[in-house]
Order: sequence, then C-alpha cells, then structure tokens
Amino acid sequence: MKNVEQRTKQFAIDCWKLCTKIPKSRKYNAFVNQLIRSSSAVGANFRASQRGKSDKDFINKLKIVEEECDESLYWLEIFMEITEENQNEFKKLYDEANELLAITVSSINTTRKRLDKKWN
Repeated sequence: MKNVEQRTKQFAIDCWKLCTKIPKSRKYNAFVNQLIRSSSAVGANFRASQRGKSDKDFINKLKIVEEECDESLYWLEIFMEITEENQNEFKKLYDEANELLAITVSSINTTRKRLDKKWN
C-alpha cells in the first residue's frame, strides 16, 4: 500500500488529469480551478504536517488537510451531478478523498489522545 504522502500527491495528479478531460468552457472553468486547488492543497498541507514543530502544530496542519479533503469532496459531488461524462473516474476520486479524509481525522484524534495523556 502506498504511504499517505504518496497517496495525497497521486490524488492531486489524478484530479488534475481528470480536469483536463473536462471541456474548457465558462460553465466548468470555475469548478475545475476549485477542484485542482483543493485537491493539490491536500497533499501540500499533508506534507507540511510532517514537518510540524509540535503535536499542536501537526494537528493544526492536519485540520487544513481535513478542510481541503472535504472541499475536494464537494467539488467532486458537483461534477458528478452536473456532468454525465467520466462518472467512474469521479467516483474513484471521491472514494479516495473519503479514505484520505478518514485517515486524516484518525491521525488528528490519535494525536489529540496522546496530547491528553501527556497533560493528565
């Protein structure tokens, strides 16, 4: 299994590749830009979290990953509703974003528990 850093990077690349298949038009461009931005932020912020200065800094950076994953899910949902093309690819990316979100939330919770034990 790929590690999470590799998966988040691949998620951004796969979203970008799928976005290149979407027609360039006024009706799609804003959504395409938003998906590319949020999906690439997932990997960039996860990578930054690995250099956290403390557990609290690590959690703060992972909270950004959580938000960006959720935003990516939103844009993928929009695309699945407004276009009939590439549905399998959108669904695959949607599932991956959900898995990355679950991993991120689990990491946040684990780190919080460790912090609570440390201070109690």
